[in-house]
Amino acid sequence: MFKGSIVALITPFKNDKLDEDNYIQLIHHHLKNGTNGIVPAGTTGESPTLSHSEHKKVIEISVNECNGKIPVIAGTGSNSTSEAIELSKHAEKSGANGLLIVTPYYNKPTQEGLYQHYKKINDNVGIPIIIYNIPSRSVIDMSVETMKRLFELKNIAGVKDATGDLARVDQQLKSMGKEFIQLTGEDHNALEFNKRGGSGCISVTANVAAKLCSEFQAASLSKNDLNLQERAKEINLMLSPLHKALFIESNPSPVKYAASLLKLAPDDVRLPLVKIMDKTKDSVKEALKVAKLL
Repeated sequence: MFKGSIVALITPFKNDKLDEDNYIQLIHHHLKNGTNGIVPAGTTGESPTLSHSEHKKVIEISVNECNGKIPVIAGTGSNSTSEAIELSKHAEKSGANGLLIVTPYYNKPTQEGLYQHYKKINDNVGIPIIIYNIPSRSVIDMSVETMKRLFELKNIAGVKDATGDLARVDQQLKSMGKEFIQLTGEDHNALEFNKRGGSGCISVTANVAAKLCSEFQAASLSKNDLNLQERAKEINLMLSPLHKALFIESNPSPVKYAASLLKLAPDDVRLPLVKIMDKTKDSVKEALKVAKLL
């Protein structure tokens, strides 16, 4: 269903307004370069600073422009359950293929609170839900036991795992089986993640290395082809400095700067995010050169 290189798409701004034309160009760039899916309005898409109308608009544009060619997994999470339901219903009505829903941040629910949050959303929609588990941003970590309970519900399909703990891949595979979709949210561990049973990556790096990320994912998921496995390792080495450079400062400021160097989009971000420092710019430039993108 959802596998391979799925881009966590940046949201381009012009004069602090959503640049719809540029957004459409970015989507077509990914369609041409082998990206396997698009996530609009995620963390990398600066969802916290999008208005509700902008949030809904980028999902609508993504669905319209992808036009069934690749899946759209709409970011519709919130720390308010009712708000997450509203955004999720809109995404489903717009034609999104799935929902990416982050664990509620700031209000720190218990494991039972997490279960009830996702259950309520599950009960109000009819398309697959990917749990987004990112303790570094949301402060809470959904346990494997809670995921297992949720997987029994009709729409819970898998997880975007941004814990950085590769042992979780094994634990989740053992607990939920192969039908539970596991996507890493960390570009840097994607090779090992897939080797352990993952099926792809919701990627920041794919914003500026779409073709390479797509080739990498296809090769790393071809487990019985030794030549492709070697190619996956080669690409991983090429992209490794870029994976690191894009997180020297808060995402998505570095990847937006990289996109500006490649003439894909401007590096404008919304406050409280700011453009990256000159030292970070040098690291991003060098990493793009190592990956032969610049």
